[in-house]
Amino acid sequence: MVPLASRLRNRYLFASDLLLFASATILAFALRFEGFEWGPVQNHAALLFLLISLPLKLAIFWRVGIYRRLWRYASIVDIERLISASTVSGVTGLALGALVLPGLGLTVMRVPLSVLFMDGLLTAAFAAAPRFAVRSVGRRRQHRRLLDAPRALIVGAGAAGEMIVKELLGHPALGLNPVGFVDDDRSKHGHRLCDIPVMGPLAAIPALVQAHDINEVVIAMPRASGAVVGQVVRAALEVGAKTRTVPGMFDIISGRVTVASLRQVEIQDLLRRDPIQTDLEQVRSLATGETVLVTGAGGSIGSELCRQLARLEPAQIVLLGHGENSIFDTLAELSEHFPTVTAIPVIADVRDRERLRQVFAQHRPYSVFHAAAHKHVPLMEGNIAEAVTNNVLGTRHVAELAAEFGAEHLVLISTDKAVRPTNVMGATKRVAERIVQEIAETHGRKFVAVRFGNVLGSRGSVVPTFLRQIQNGGPVTVTHPEMRRYFMTIPEAVQLVLQAGAFGSGGEVFVLDMGEPVKVLDLATDLIRLSGLEVGSDIEIRFTGTRPGEKLYEELFFDAESAIPTDHPKVLRAKNGSLPIGLGAMVELLVQSAQKGRPDDEIRDLLGRLVPDFGTTVVAPSEEATVAALPN
Repeated sequence: MVPLASRLRNRYLFASDLLLFASATILAFALRFEGFEWGPVQNHAALLFLLISLPLKLAIFWRVGIYRRLWRYASIVDIERLISASTVSGVTGLALGALVLPGLGLTVMRVPLSVLFMDGLLTAAFAAAPRFAVRSVGRRRQHRRLLDAPRALIVGAGAAGEMIVKELLGHPALGLNPVGFVDDDRSKHGHRLCDIPVMGPLAAIPALVQAHDINEVVIAMPRASGAVVGQVVRAALEVGAKTRTVPGMFDIISGRVTVASLRQVEIQDLLRRDPIQTDLEQVRSLATGETVLVTGAGGSIGSELCRQLARLEPAQIVLLGHGENSIFDTLAELSEHFPTVTAIPVIADVRDRERLRQVFAQHRPYSVFHAAAHKHVPLMEGNIAEAVTNNVLGTRHVAELAAEFGAEHLVLISTDKAVRPTNVMGATKRVAERIVQEIAETHGRKFVAVRFGNVLGSRGSVVPTFLRQIQNGGPVTVTHPEMRRYFMTIPEAVQLVLQAGAFGSGGEVFVLDMGEPVKVLDLATDLIRLSGLEVGSDIEIRFTGTRPGEKLYEELFFDAESAIPTDHPKVLRAKNGSLPIGLGAMVELLVQSAQKGRPDDEIRDLLGRLVPDFGTTVVAPSEEATVAALPN
């Protein structure tokens, strides 16, 4: 249904066309015969041609949809439609005047060809003029409304930059006035995009911000690396400009947002990598038309797994978790966004084998994603028995029952802390990896493990902690100035899980190539600056010393493993090496000790027998100097 205001505007344009198209025919004859005094034959031909061609022209323009368009917001598509209507109108007039009228004997002679060509050209010009005037007036009004808006510099003179500028110019309520682009492509410098100049390279941002009184810098490069985004953000903040960005390619490809969606720069933008390109056909084999079970489905990773699995159109997703509120939230979200996917909530503890057996017997999943675990390093140091029963016993239950009830795929969510673990959490996850490997090799199933770095935005991770401290006015606490970690986003982590599940043949460990580890101190500094504050003057960073079980650097592989590439450039494959003899009996002894509440030292000793390098400390070359620099 066309809005009333639009219908009224197009009625005016219809009346304008009626008058101007008639004038075009009269003017064409006048130009041909050099005046308005024509002979009887020409008068008759002109009148008949006018009476027939005028309604035909209007009918053609109506049929092409020229009177159903908002010319104030005219685009290339609208101009193409206008050209098409004018062309068809001109050809129709030519056929009418040169062939139809004389052929039917309605005129003594054909209408002169020069008249017909001029009539077609004038009709096109008279059709375009009022519409371009409407567009021009609309643009001028919008530009006047933008004069007092904050001035913006757009980083990236490409397709995303063009979309952003069109959105800002077309919607003054967004409150940004784009005044220029910057782009490292020198061939674009000095040119204009959307009538906005390309002013120079990214390195010129500080000078341009000051010279042109820029208030905000908009990063319109969804494929830009985190290093480039960080460079732009720091350059803008140094001269007092705020920053916004378009989403990364993963969010755009997944359909969550559009390129034109602007938001504040977030810490994950500074760590942005090229989006993981998933082999959809391989991944679909895990879920499409099948029953999928996700443990820990209410957690950060588990809930994102459910969202991405739902897009693969499984027969049903079983949402298994111990916390009813988190499972309820995941179920509600899936019901809202994926109403055609059957989601089955199951409240259960992975340590309860009989309850799990009921779930597997009832649903018989084809693929299992095991995300349920205790993950907080300092907490597990003080709750060793809980770490063992949840991470080790729970994994054994899930893996054994998956094999017993015919699951073809299982993916265990592990951690980089399982490599030369210095903490209980890492050691229990290493044991869990070995359990999955043994069951995969024993039963010939495609059961694998995936090692993550720190996942940004997951519950209890460092970024939410830093943000809460910043909101409270500080201090921001960092354990050690040289603490480094691998970081990845939740979507990246889940993409890795899915791709690993598709790649796995049984018993492997998969790791994402996460680039270089990031200093946690740099992360804290960037978060403070992104919050519009300065380290020292506004927010203090305080070093608290390493916590029990922490090491300065995490590793992705250990010496006994051999990492080999896969078909995916960002995914590496390894194996835990030879399994110790009597693994099952050793694991059983460990679990029984935890269940019986044996002393922590005894449980640690059993963990050390299962994981010989448990407690190995990796010391960075600069550690001694760094520790000496810590405040007393």
